[in-house]
Amino acid sequence: MSGRSRRCLLLLEKCKNMKQLKQTHAQIIISGLGNDNFALSRILAFCSDPNRGSLSHGWRLFEQIDQPTMCICNTMIKAFLHKGEFIKTIEMYIKMLQNGLYPDNYSLPYVLKACANLQNSGLGEQIHGSSVKLGLLLDVFVGNTLILMYSICGNMESARRIFDEIPWQDAVAWTVLISGYAKSGDVDTARLLFDEAPIKDRVVWGSMISGYVQNNCFKEGLQMFRLMQSTDLKPDEAIFVSVLCACAHLGALDIGIWIHRYVNRIVIPLGIRLNTALIDMYARCGNVGLARKLFDEMQQRDVICWNAMISGVAMQGEGEIALKLFSEMEKAGFRPDDITFLAVLTACSYSGMVVEGLQIFNSMSEVYGIVPKGEHFGCVVDFLGRAGLFEVAKEIVERIPSTSSPSEKAIAWRALLNACCHHRETQLAECAAEQIMRLERHSGAYILLSNMYAAAGKYEDAKRIRKMMGNKGVEKTPGCSSIEINGFVHEFVAGEKTHLHMEEIHELLQKMNKHLEG
Repeated sequence: MSGRSRRCLLLLEKCKNMKQLKQTHAQIIISGLGNDNFALSRILAFCSDPNRGSLSHGWRLFEQIDQPTMCICNTMIKAFLHKGEFIKTIEMYIKMLQNGLYPDNYSLPYVLKACANLQNSGLGEQIHGSSVKLGLLLDVFVGNTLILMYSICGNMESARRIFDEIPWQDAVAWTVLISGYAKSGDVDTARLLFDEAPIKDRVVWGSMISGYVQNNCFKEGLQMFRLMQSTDLKPDEAIFVSVLCACAHLGALDIGIWIHRYVNRIVIPLGIRLNTALIDMYARCGNVGLARKLFDEMQQRDVICWNAMISGVAMQGEGEIALKLFSEMEKAGFRPDDITFLAVLTACSYSGMVVEGLQIFNSMSEVYGIVPKGEHFGCVVDFLGRAGLFEVAKEIVERIPSTSSPSEKAIAWRALLNACCHHRETQLAECAAEQIMRLERHSGAYILLSNMYAAAGKYEDAKRIRKMMGNKGVEKTPGCSSIEINGFVHEFVAGEKTHLHMEEIHELLQKMNKHLEG
C-alpha cells in the first residue's frame, strides 16, 4: 500500500461529518482504493453512524459494490437495525443470501432482533433453522438472541427449549429468560429461574425486581430489593426506577424518601428517567410540593416527565394547576401524547371542570390527531356524570369507535354506571350495566347495580341481580388494601386470616369499637 493510500485511510478515521467523508472518499478513489473492501467497509460504517453519517448515502454506495463481502453486508444489516428499519434489515439479509454469502454469528443476532421487533416469530423460526444448519446454535450470541426473539414474540416454550439446549448459560441468557417469563405474566416461573440462577449479577436482580413491578406485584418487588441489599451489589438507575414505581403504587412514602437519600449517598446522577420516577413517587404519595421542586430543578425534561408532574397534581385534585402545566408543556414545544391527555382529563374529572375537559377532549383528535381510548372516554363520562349531564355522557360513550376493544368500551360504560348509581339514575344504570355484562365477565357491574337497588329500597331487584351473578358463575373479587408501617408494607385482602398479627389487629379494633360506643 502506497504512502498516499495510507494517508487516505488515516483521513477516513478522522472524519467528523459527511462533507469530510465525501472529500476523503474522493481521495480514496483517486489513490486506487475505490474498490478496496476494507476502505469501503470503513466508509459504510461511518455512513451508518446515527450521529454523523447518512444511511441513505451508505445504501447508494453499497448498491454500486459488485461483490460485497460478509463484513460489508453485516455493516449494512447492523445499520438498518439500529436505525429501526427492521424490514430493510430483513431485505438486506435476503440480498446477502442471494449473493451467495452465508450468515455468520454477527449476521444472525442482528436479523433475529429485527424479527423480534417485528413480532415475526415465523421468520425467526426460519433463521433458527439456518443457525442449526450452519452449526451456529451453540454460539453464545446466537443462542442468547434466539431466546430473546422467542421471548419477545411470546413463545416462552421455545425460548426455554433454546435455553436448555445451549451448552452454557451466561448471565445474559438467565436475564433474558427471566425477563421473558415476567413480561408474559408468569412471575412464579421467573422467580423459580431466578432462584436457580448460578450467576446473580446486578442485571439478573434487576430483571426480577422489574418483573414483579411490571406485573403489579409491588410488595414482592420491594421485598426482592431488600434481598438484593444483603449482597455486595449496588443498585443501578433501572433498579431504583422500578423500586420507586413500587413505592408510588403502594403509597410507601417513607421507603421512597429512604431510596431518594440512598441515591444521593451513593452519588448516582439524577437523569431524566430517575428524576421522573422520584417526581411520580412523591406526587402519588401526596407530597406534590417536593415533586414540583424536583421538577423545577430539572435541566432537561421529556414528555414522560411532564406527564408524571401533570398526573401527580391531577390525582391531588389540583385541576387548575394541571391545566396550567399542560399549557406550559405546549409552550415549551413538547407534543402531548395520549397519556398526557389522560392525566389532564383526570384532573378535569377530579376538579369538576366540565367545559375545560370537553375542550381538551375535542383537541385530542382535532389538534393533535390522537384517537381517544377507553380511558379517555371514561374520564369524560365521569366528569359529565358528576355534573348530572347523563344524556351527554351517554352520547359520548356511544361515540366510541366500533374498532375499540371490548375492554376499552367497558371502561366508559363502567364510568357511566358508576355515575348513574351515585345519582340513582336507575333506568340508565340498567342500560349501562347490560352493556358491561355483554362486554366482559366481571363482578363490578353486578355489585354496583345491586347496591344501587338496595340503597333505593328495591330489595327484590337487588336479590335478582345477585342471583343473576350466581347463575352466571361470576365471583366477587375480594377487596385489597395496604398500609406502610415503619418502612414495611402490610397488605390485607378482604376475608383473609393469614396475617401474622391478625389477632392483635382484631383485639385493637374491638377496643376501638367499645371506645366509640362508650
